[in-house]
Amino acid sequence: MVKSDLPFGSEFSPTLLELPRVLELAKEHDGDVKALQAAIRVEYFERNQTSSQNKDKLAMNARLGMKAYGVIDSEARLTDFGERLYDIRGDSAQLYAELARHILLRLNGMALIQCVQDIQASGERVGLVRLRESLLQRGISFPRGGKHPSMMRLWLERAGIFRSEWNVDEARLHDVLGTPPEIMDALTLLTSEQRSYLKALINLGGPGPYWSNEVEKLATAAYGTKFNEKNLPKQVLYPLEKAHLIALARGTKESGRGAKPFLVKWTDTLSASIVVPLLEQIDKMILPAIRPLVRQSLAEIRTNIEDGNTHVKGLALEALGFKLMRLIDLDYVATRLRGDQTGGAEVDLLFESTRLVFSRWQVQCKNTAHVSLDDVAKEVGLIHLLKSNVIVVVSTGLIGTEARRFAGKVMADTNLCVVLIDGDDLAAIEKTPASIVDVLNREARNAMKLKSLKQECSA
Repeated sequence: MVKSDLPFGSEFSPTLLELPRVLELAKEHDGDVKALQAAIRVEYFERNQTSSQNKDKLAMNARLGMKAYGVIDSEARLTDFGERLYDIRGDSAQLYAELARHILLRLNGMALIQCVQDIQASGERVGLVRLRESLLQRGISFPRGGKHPSMMRLWLERAGIFRSEWNVDEARLHDVLGTPPEIMDALTLLTSEQRSYLKALINLGGPGPYWSNEVEKLATAAYGTKFNEKNLPKQVLYPLEKAHLIALARGTKESGRGAKPFLVKWTDTLSASIVVPLLEQIDKMILPAIRPLVRQSLAEIRTNIEDGNTHVKGLALEALGFKLMRLIDLDYVATRLRGDQTGGAEVDLLFESTRLVFSRWQVQCKNTAHVSLDDVAKEVGLIHLLKSNVIVVVSTGLIGTEARRFAGKVMADTNLCVVLIDGDDLAAIEKTPASIVDVLNREARNAMKLKSLKQECSA
């Protein structure tokens, strides 16, 4: 069976089953798989105009869906979560809200919500094919042709989180989740070090306060995260405080020992029962930190590139490269060098395409006034390691004459294509995103001209 990061639903659907009743059937046939499936078949599928074998399959799928959603275990016994649902089965509103909260926090439901909102923000229509592509970009998969997101939507709709089709009711989402939905965006903007530190703080079991260096030691031991001790406040503590996730207090000085570490404690925003499962979802996702930025326009992203904070600047540069390549529907593979590692000056990403033929695109985004020959040469030197077919150099500034001449020579002498996108091109794409096609066509014609000239000279 193909691995799925979303639960198998199939016949475990509110349009086919009554949740209070199937909970009662699970309680009645506790631990008896065959008896539970038979009871589900009699209750819900016996009157279907289909074969007896197919009726058995439908009942089995319903049981497997209950298991995938964490209601029962593999032996058809109610789980602790299933028992909670059973106890409140008489209160419909509470029942569906509890199931929805479980879906949001434990079954990648918030990732699905984000994905839906991202697609809608881009002006596209939400459908299963588009959802599958968008979820894959986040590292979340479900089988091709599977109805997993649709089943989740139906259960979330019962709780009022989806009003109709894929339209999210933000107020209801807030009520069910028990915290502002924006918490997911705040958490995705954190670096991996900040997330590890936050999880370590939560692991201590109470709001604190705790010494900041003791939390750091725990994060290193638990998650293998390496921290820069001298820059811990700037890189970890202050950003978490700014996001209202922690509160800091200065330690007192001791004679001959210098300043003590900070005292750190949770804020009211930090609910362990909510934040921990959300962080677990984020840890599984690809490029979680740039997700809020990708929803922005190119103009907003370019504004963030000029931010005084190097981390924000680096993420914005990464988002720029990601957004440009997604405009032409390339598939993200990896980030080789992040902007926050270079003070927000550059970032390298890899994309691939399998349309007609396989191609790998090596993309460098530079937030510098000038791209030199050496900048292009460095990317050319990596093609054998990365097995790239196309190099894309994106600059918010100018691409120098020597750099362009060198790129031309590389294309004339090899089968490599080098695409150069400068600040003027970005301004045009910002105004009309579709103009990226014109930019790429221009570069393609240039490459074809160079390669045909080489062939003529060789003849």
